[in-house]
Amino acid sequence: MSGMNIESVRANANLEIENISSQAQLEDLRIKYLGRKGLVANLFANMKDVPPKDRPDFGQALNVLKEEINRKLSLKAEALQSASGAGHAFIDITCDGIRPKLGKEHVIKRIIQETCYIFEKMGFEIVKGPEVETEFNNFTGLNIPLEHPSRDTFDTFYLNTAASAEKLLLRSHTSPVQVRVMKSRKPPLSVVVPGKVYRPDATDASHSFMFHQIEGFSVADKITFSDLKGVLSLFLKNLFGSDIKMRFRPHFFPFTEPSAEVDISCIICKGKGCSVCGRKGWLEILGAGMIHPNVFKNVGYPAGRYSGFAFGMGVERIVMLKYGIDDIRLFFENDLRFLRQF
Repeated sequence: MSGMNIESVRANANLEIENISSQAQLEDLRIKYLGRKGLVANLFANMKDVPPKDRPDFGQALNVLKEEINRKLSLKAEALQSASGAGHAFIDITCDGIRPKLGKEHVIKRIIQETCYIFEKMGFEIVKGPEVETEFNNFTGLNIPLEHPSRDTFDTFYLNTAASAEKLLLRSHTSPVQVRVMKSRKPPLSVVVPGKVYRPDATDASHSFMFHQIEGFSVADKITFSDLKGVLSLFLKNLFGSDIKMRFRPHFFPFTEPSAEVDISCIICKGKGCSVCGRKGWLEILGAGMIHPNVFKNVGYPAGRYSGFAFGMGVERIVMLKYGIDDIRLFFENDLRFLRQF
């Protein structure tokens, strides 16, 4: 008789669920069959009248009935909702869509590529080298003596060299590639080397432990200082504008002789003097000079056989001057508000 009651409830429920036409009827039907005092609850209450040996099957059948009624009520609710159009938000296809966030080339990378392109047009080759270097390539080969401050551990990231016959370090400039290229190839050579360099500087508005440099050099039979001036003049006027002025100031670098600092007239005040140029009207851009004879000796070139020039610049400094940026940390914070300006 219990089985008959279950089947009777199932048949009546199926019929009534099929015939309802509103959400209100649906809720009434849910209460009628699945409520605390509903028909299914009453059948569970009658469990005590079922013989003990039949109770497991009876209980299982009741659970199946309850799940079946609940599932059919849910399906009916979805059908009623679909028929009434409720739950389907109006879509105005004329409205603007959600604009995806697009990436953008970093201003540092863009200036590196622009610089390399200018030099490529002048016949220079772009070469890259490893960021982990030997002490010879980073210092000795470039005529930097043992007592030079840059070789101190306070100025260079030295690495664990227990398994190495020679000290290894994170390169402190891109000039080691100059040694690598000249040791492996004979002149004529015209090479530009972009890349990251590392120095243990405390990070502040004008210093970073990692930054970018571009090294350039040219070696041939009769390279002169006037060739260096011509190349740098063409480069700087392409990068900053044809109306800039240049000047060379005597300086000292171990790897060049003679050496010079190269300035351009301030691109902000046009040489009149402002806060960017320190009221001087000039901006220091890069260092340059004629390659020292000891460098040629260290890479195995015959004494007096070749001459050449070299120059180097910090990319971040170039970008900061070009766009009036006053804090180097902005390049590495990944703030889209900053990056979208370029």
